[in-house]
Amino acid sequence: MVEAWQRQLKESLTDAAQLAERFAVEVDVLQAVIERYPMRITPYYFNLIEQADDPIWRQCVPDPAELAEGGLVDPLAEESLSPVPAVIHRYPDRVVLLASNNCASYCRFCTRKRKVGCATHGVSFREQRDGIAYIAETPQIRDVILSGGDPLLLPDVVLRDLLERIHAIPHVETIRIGTRMPTTLPQRITVELCAVLKRFHPLFINTHFNHPRELTVEAVEACGRLADAGISLGNQTVLLKGVNDHPETIAQLFRGLLKMRVRPYYLHQMDLTSGTAHFRTPLQTGLDIMRALRGPVSGMASPHYVVDLPGGKGKVPLQPEYLDRSGTMPGIWTPDGERVSYPDI
Repeated sequence: MVEAWQRQLKESLTDAAQLAERFAVEVDVLQAVIERYPMRITPYYFNLIEQADDPIWRQCVPDPAELAEGGLVDPLAEESLSPVPAVIHRYPDRVVLLASNNCASYCRFCTRKRKVGCATHGVSFREQRDGIAYIAETPQIRDVILSGGDPLLLPDVVLRDLLERIHAIPHVETIRIGTRMPTTLPQRITVELCAVLKRFHPLFINTHFNHPRELTVEAVEACGRLADAGISLGNQTVLLKGVNDHPETIAQLFRGLLKMRVRPYYLHQMDLTSGTAHFRTPLQTGLDIMRALRGPVSGMASPHYVVDLPGGKGKVPLQPEYLDRSGTMPGIWTPDGERVSYPDI
């Protein structure tokens, strides 16, 4: 029997002609973008669009600006930090395991635009097994983060096998999953999936909501099922120009998430990824938002505002007090004490 989430995937929009059935778009122009950076939008998420260029549209509909030159193909130097193809080992005690190359909907601002959704960059069965072997052979690894793509796009039986293999490694203490399923395909969060996940505690899930309009009844129910399975939920929001770069939008989003039992974890400054410059805001925008949250928004709903430094130098939290007396941004220092210049806008 085909489940609701599988029907959503089958009926997803993948070419510009499908967009033109509802909106006035230049099919040839958008199709040129899709040829380079694939498009997939679930019918559920597409129906959240109210008008062209609104906050939902900007996140999922291709934009010719994606073909502009500039930026970094691999801004976080993930390829150089991969001891085996499916593993990114940036920090000593934790790794990212790339479990899938596909997502229910492809975010136009994705850090991994270079590979997500591209048939030539899929994660093979052998690469996945080699990644698990690397984790098993590296005793300092305590925390494994499943990412991709979206790990929850894997069938239940495949996901269960993957989690069993990781959970069986003696030195692995926690497993985390990064997923946007509650946002773009909440139908995937089934009772059966939650039954699989709850077998592998301590297991944590970080969701990815960027705008209050994504907090639908379906999303609330999906997160509720995960929380009822004993899974701690966090959220990583990306600060996006024209989507959520206003304090009230962010405040409404974070309050709504907390009501859903999802704790805001990070507010990310946009990475310096090629094809995403039109989404990037000045650092000052994020600092102003964080300042505006103080007082009106509970500390439980106030995440860290972070910059993931280019070259794989790691995440650095920024605070409004980071400005010096002249009102300018000093430098950004890595955890190792290295001063890094970071382009502002």
